[in-house]
Amino acid sequence: MTDSLAAAQKTFRAIAANIETVMQGQGPAIRRLLTAFASGGHVLLEDYPGTGKTTLAKTLARSISASFKRVQFTPDLLPSDILGVSIFNQREQAFEFRSGPIFTNILLADEINRASPRTQSALLEAMGEGQVSVEGDRRNLDGLFFVIATQNPVEFRGTYPLPEAQMDRFALQFSLGYVSTAEEVAILSAQEKTHPLDNAGPVVTKDDALALKRAVTEVRISDELKHYIVSLVSATRTASGVSLGASPRASLSLMKVAQASALFDGSEFVTPEHVQQMAVPVIAHRMVMDPQARFSGVTARSVVEDLLKKLKVPA
Repeated sequence: MTDSLAAAQKTFRAIAANIETVMQGQGPAIRRLLTAFASGGHVLLEDYPGTGKTTLAKTLARSISASFKRVQFTPDLLPSDILGVSIFNQREQAFEFRSGPIFTNILLADEINRASPRTQSALLEAMGEGQVSVEGDRRNLDGLFFVIATQNPVEFRGTYPLPEAQMDRFALQFSLGYVSTAEEVAILSAQEKTHPLDNAGPVVTKDDALALKRAVTEVRISDELKHYIVSLVSATRTASGVSLGASPRASLSLMKVAQASALFDGSEFVTPEHVQQMAVPVIAHRMVMDPQARFSGVTARSVVEDLLKKLKVPA
């Protein structure tokens, strides 16, 4: 392994270990979060209240000494509340741009489906291109810009379903889930007097995090695996019960996330297992099932899992 990849893997594992001191029993979720972060993607967490979604985002930001901002999405939230607005300065007799919370390293979009589609769309350009257009000017975002959005899967009153274009901007969608009884007791003990987050500090620098993102692109992936990824994604477009399959952006995301996953394991190249491990959280949320299939109990997750079993795996 080259020096740059070895250093990146060390950064990867240092961040993961630091987060695990706060988020007990969430090893798989932490791995998925960091693979999305390292690959330059964004994450949608869909889980019940109280499972630690906000804590996870805050701990990641503290682990890399990054700026963190949280936006509580509500029906009356406006795009300017996220992007920023120009305010007239009477002393200077000129308009000054007041940047919104989107100009940060890690942005927590809490309960994103409570905002109107107009406000949700304010994130599209930022998540897809790393820039925002405000009042005719293009403003670039920081190289570490990373969105962690959350939504509650059981509350539907006062919510707006995320449009397909928005869902396609998220590299991964997954949930944290409930921890075991023993791990939940350990959480109670850890927070008996103080919160572990209060003692969490940076373990790597922002430069280390940027180097990690660059190192992911150095992980080799064969042409056979690229064909495997494209075959898997394109198969969702013709699968039974699917009205809208995954886009080429899903292929790109799966490749990059698989590269990051390989780096996490200390490998210089991607294996079929890395692709298979990340296929469901990368692809399933981008698919739209037709009503009849949904009523029959067929889910996007089950469709992707069936395709993984059917498609021939590169040797």
